Amino acid sequence: MLLQELDAIFAEDGPIAAALPGYHARQAQLELARAIDQAITDGSTLIAEAGTGTGKTWAYLVPAFLSGVKVLVSTGTRTLQDQLFRRDLPRLRNALALPVTTALLKGRGNYVCHYHLERLQGDDRALKSRAEIGQLRHIQVFAQQSRTGDKAELAEVPEEADIWNRVVSTRDNCLGQDCPNVRDCFVLKARREAQEADIVVVNHALFMADLALREEGITDLLPEVQLVVFDEAHQLPDVATRFLGSSVSSHQLIDLARQVEAAGLAHAREACNWTEQGQRIEHAARELRLATAAIDRLPGKKATFETLPDAEAFDTALERLIEVLDDCVQRLGIVAEKHPDLTAASKTSLDLRARLFRWSQPDRQGRNALAAAAAADGGPGADETAVRWVESSSHGMRLHSAPLSVARIFSRFRRPEQAWVMTSATLSINGDFGFFQRQLGLHDAVTGRWESPFDYSAQGVLFVPSTLPLPNHPQFNEKFVDLLVPLIKVAQGGVLVLCTTLRAVDRIAELLDERLDAAGIDRLLLKQGDTSRRLLLDRFRDARNAVLVGSASFWEGIDVPGDALTLVAIDKLPFAPPDDPVLEARLNESRRRGGNPFMEFQLPEAAIALKQGAGRLIRSEGDWGVLMVADTRIVDKPYGKLLWRGLPPFSRTREVAQVVKFFKARQIKTS
Repeated sequence: MLLQELDAIFAEDGPIAAALPGYHARQAQLELARAIDQAITDGSTLIAEAGTGTGKTWAYLVPAFLSGVKVLVSTGTRTLQDQLFRRDLPRLRNALALPVTTALLKGRGNYVCHYHLERLQGDDRALKSRAEIGQLRHIQVFAQQSRTGDKAELAEVPEEADIWNRVVSTRDNCLGQDCPNVRDCFVLKARREAQEADIVVVNHALFMADLALREEGITDLLPEVQLVVFDEAHQLPDVATRFLGSSVSSHQLIDLARQVEAAGLAHAREACNWTEQGQRIEHAARELRLATAAIDRLPGKKATFETLPDAEAFDTALERLIEVLDDCVQRLGIVAEKHPDLTAASKTSLDLRARLFRWSQPDRQGRNALAAAAAADGGPGADETAVRWVESSSHGMRLHSAPLSVARIFSRFRRPEQAWVMTSATLSINGDFGFFQRQLGLHDAVTGRWESPFDYSAQGVLFVPSTLPLPNHPQFNEKFVDLLVPLIKVAQGGVLVLCTTLRAVDRIAELLDERLDAAGIDRLLLKQGDTSRRLLLDRFRDARNAVLVGSASFWEGIDVPGDALTLVAIDKLPFAPPDDPVLEARLNESRRRGGNPFMEFQLPEAAIALKQGAGRLIRSEGDWGVLMVADTRIVDKPYGKLLWRGLPPFSRTREVAQVVKFFKARQIKTS
């Protein structure tokens, strides 16, 4: 592509400026577009950190449009996926007047399944409330009228509603070409459109699901493309770890028991006692749950495979469950072809049995010996080792496994002629991309940083109080809130309080409710968990001076421009909890190698999470505000320098009076 063509498109008088009111040319955006164009030409991997306000979306879409190759754009969230497909792509297509075709593709759990919808309609016992009866009617009409079957398009039924789980398919219970509704299948229709389109928009979860299937030799989920763009690429290591692993829950096993009984009684009653068959599965699943009861008393309610309490009882219960599923698989195999319901039950039981067996292998000593031998031989070691753990909750228990490292699996799926572009505002640690590259095995990638055009020193202040105790102090939350309340009083816009744990969310929200009331401050107080994330954010934006207290999911993906957000307060540095089994295994592996696990894993992950949280404050040229980091370790500890130097270049202070002065000066300007 001629560089002059990019220059003309991004110019002040170019086609994008004509199509977008308020657009102005940004040198960083043009340079990023040029680097992406070069990556497409070379078929290389580019890791591009683009600061907030750079305009990275248009910077990668324009070269993608002009390249003439088939493109896959993978986003961090379904919300961003919908925004790209419904807003950004049509705007750019109109601006450039190019006949580029686009398609939106999500995981099958997002599309209504005609077969499972019909089954639910015929099962009077399956609806759990009057509300679900109304929701089912909406879904029935939607399935008849919708072109896509995408549940995000049905506003009357919330995306998180439980009924969706019963009217969509999974890979395990999809009947494929044997389905009586195959001609109307929304999933197959979406995949056909993706095969034919020039640009396909997916999300990281679907991309990783495709990667996991390719590991099993299945390659029909995503189309073959010449360019893959990963937006919000900083999420890839965690998503890859989740999707390249496996899990089985007691809930799935109980559902299977009921599915087997219902399908057997309806379509193969004479073959065996299906009620007894279902009861045996359910009993074996409950016995396994009982064998994990001691995990309820452990921190985080998790235990790794090596540290399971009552390990002998657990092993016996798991072996018994696999035997019961073996018997079920054999009985269903004999009658599976009689009816689609039996086929689906057979596929599900076979898949769950296979996952449980893989989870149980190898034994404790064998697994440790294998990892040690691989490391001693200079072999793959961590790349080939799985971390296994059991997690308990009020809803049951779940067996998890995840790769200790995803680097080898992830990196080997890029073909030599395929270009990869990874972009986000948070990919480096103070300019060093090594951590991200090691996580995904992208050692040969080209890296680059494009700074934000914002004037951070004028628009914002970083406030680290000098008077607060360390976060492990028993009175830390109280003192944090005591310091925060006067700032809330003087801040004219909204306040976002970011906590590192859900327990802190509850406690800090409780304290804020008391203190704000005592101080006579009339502000809407919102707390994570009170309602859905989307509704909380809508109420927060609309109020324009509310206080919102949230944890992990509120540290990123939130865009609240203007005076609706002028204070972001972070309680503690976001170090990952030590009870995370995958992190714990990675730290142990680092120690075994003689490495420094804190510097290799914990500090880099905290630095990226902190940058994400800080990035909520300034979203446009007109934004302003204060970032308060209440954890004094960011200044007082030697490693703190690496953290605060990675933040935007705000003005800095440790004095409350300077913060109050900043807020008052801003109020005078805007009054």
